[in-house]
Amino acid sequence: MSVRTLPLVFINLGGEMLYILDQRLRAHNTSEDNSEKVMNDIVGTMFSKTFMEELLKPQQLYSHRTMKTVLTRLAHTSIMRLNPASMDRLYELMIMAFKYQVFLCPRPKDLLLISYNHIDTIREFVKDTPVVLNQVDETHRKIIEVYSSLSEGEFQLLRQTLLIFFQDMHVRVSLFLKNQVQNPNGRFALSTSGPVPHGIDVPGLIRTFDCKGREVSRAEFPIGGCYTSPIREGSFLLHGDRVSTLGLNMYTVNHLEETHTSKTPTVKADNTPNLLAKEELNLLARLMGSMKAENTPKAETVFRINLFNTGREEEEEQEEQARASGGARESSYEVINIQAMQDEQAATELALIAGQFAEGEKQENQESNKGDDLLAMMDDL
Repeated sequence: MSVRTLPLVFINLGGEMLYILDQRLRAHNTSEDNSEKVMNDIVGTMFSKTFMEELLKPQQLYSHRTMKTVLTRLAHTSIMRLNPASMDRLYELMIMAFKYQVFLCPRPKDLLLISYNHIDTIREFVKDTPVVLNQVDETHRKIIEVYSSLSEGEFQLLRQTLLIFFQDMHVRVSLFLKNQVQNPNGRFALSTSGPVPHGIDVPGLIRTFDCKGREVSRAEFPIGGCYTSPIREGSFLLHGDRVSTLGLNMYTVNHLEETHTSKTPTVKADNTPNLLAKEELNLLARLMGSMKAENTPKAETVFRINLFNTGREEEEEQEEQARASGGARESSYEVINIQAMQDEQAATELALIAGQFAEGEKQENQESNKGDDLLAMMDDL
């Protein structure tokens, strides 16, 4: 059974990306016009009709590599360019933030409230651009239409799909470590206290009923925590009080300056062959094809930025690569540690991989034809 998981994944990861980009651009004193254009371009592409139509098709959730490739291309639909090190750490932060929110989600259906909190905040980013704001509203209406009819079992399947997607990601985030919500091994420390899910009784009471449904006795038991009743249910409408704070911008300028990621020593790369590689490539091609082309006017300034402090050695290497690429173009950029990820190179690599699949299919077809010929010869005997 395929559940429409991709739209919620991209909305939530995209929301986290915009939170981090907004704060980082402010921290680097990027001009207000450039910051606004970056946000409008990324949001406009992410909430475009064609992009969302591809996401809303029932399909399985794919690998982190595919997700990161699409999100990188999404970020580069603006005038901003991120170097590979920044994109890697940005992706890790997005994944761990969303994973933490899914872990804390009181009930599977509340995944929608997390997504709606992201959409509400994104709406604030583009409130001064009516065209993009209308795109966000239209996408939000479509999300409500698609997901409001899902059963509790389908929401549970959706949550389980997300947890499987996150299960091998144990990246340590300094902000989480500082707030003691993450252990040194990269796993989250979940609280045993707080409000219970809406519609659920506070644990600690055992009631016994007779055959006629009448309560005959009560007994209490220790629950090992301090649970409270929920205040009220959050709004699942286009606008309203979501009640839940999950999905809101948890970064501040002060926090973000201290936020970085590091891999746990026990994390190992997954070298297992991906049986859905061909499908992933098809998905990747469709999603990238649905994004608007990067046709930045030559007169428009493009700036490249290193979002995170990756070390002096990496900075020097980036500067050397920038000088080697031609100093004449440097003056037209607002440059902070220049090192660009070339979309052309990524497209070339994608084409090569797709070519390998095409050659494999051609060889299989030839072998299949040989088998048909052999069967025909046997029939003639």
